[in-house]
Amino acid sequence: QVQLVESGGGLVQAGGSLRLSCAASGRTFSNYAMGWFRQAPGKERKFVARINWSGGSTDYADSVKGRFTISRDNAKNTVYLQMNNLKPEDTAVYYCAADLSGSLGYDDWGQGTQVTVSS
Repeated sequence: QVQLVESGGGLVQAGGSLRLSCAASGRTFSNYAMGWFRQAPGKERKFVARINWSGGSTDYADSVKGRFTISRDNAKNTVYLQMNNLKPEDTAVYYCAADLSGSLGYDDWGQGTQVTVSS
């Protein structure tokens, strides 16, 4: 089991930037992939980005490609989501998640951090 704690959310104007962090503990961080998801009010949770164990492979939802960047620092047991050119439709609770088995399913989740983008 992995414990995940997100931080870095907040209120930002459209066009602005935020960087989310997710600190992991409980298992060797460099052994598993990580993902970011988001859930807007009244909507289902959706995939945002994924990074493999080494950071050498990433994947993004079409809606964030070119604006968001996922990265990780295995020495700090932390995964990041740099969000640039934010839009009001990016408003959501953002969650990080750990894929411990490499199956593209996610086993453990953080508590979420709120991102609000004003127009």
